Amino acid sequence: MSVDQATVRRVAHLARIAVREEELGHLQSELNSILHFVEQLGDLDVSGVAPLTSVVPTELPMREDVVNDGHYPEKVLANAPDAEGGFFTVPKVVE
Repeated sequence: MSVDQATVRRVAHLARIAVREEELGHLQSELNSILHFVEQLGDLDVSGVAPLTSVVPTELPMREDVVNDGHYPEKVLANAPDAEGGFFTVPKVVE
């Protein structure tokens, strides 16, 4: 895959990056190099490689999934702009 200067302009616009005209050629070659590298990764045989989330084998601590109120509702509601009866009060949005 190869990108042209129009694509570089579009990518820069989407990324909200200001790019001068004289930089377009350099950025075009940089993007083409990146895409070429990604295409090379597709040639690798990874059929025997298990998916992983870390290069170091780790066990995540598990805890019971229990729903609770945090045991301090006063602190939770302390930052609320408006609260009533232990709940957040919000303006009516549906007529």
